[in-house]
Amino acid sequence: MTGPHLPLLHTRLDEFELTVATTAAYLRGLWPELEGVVFEVAQGPAEAIHGDHIDRWKVIHDERRIVFFRLPIVRFLRLQEGEEREEKLLIESCVFRAIAEFLDKDPWELAPGRYRHL
Repeated sequence: MTGPHLPLLHTRLDEFELTVATTAAYLRGLWPELEGVVFEVAQGPAEAIHGDHIDRWKVIHDERRIVFFRLPIVRFLRLQEGEEREEKLLIESCVFRAIAEFLDKDPWELAPGRYRHL
């Protein structure tokens, strides 16, 4: 239930999509090569399941598209209640790794200087 005096409800899917979108927007601001790349969220199609692993994302270079499979990313977390921060960090990590694969770079190269020790 919602109304004008109640906050909008946010589902886990909403939070997942928001984390992917904000992380991708941050990296798009650093890497002009990401202009026009489409970022999508899918539940986790059967073709993502292989004998020894399950894909968490798929990079499609010729279509300039990256698809993130939500269920494989969040189901293998094994987080306890109240560990939303760790979930967000894992999602961000997957976005960094997928974009690094798209750009043929190491994920640590994507935001130079961001992880400096003070």
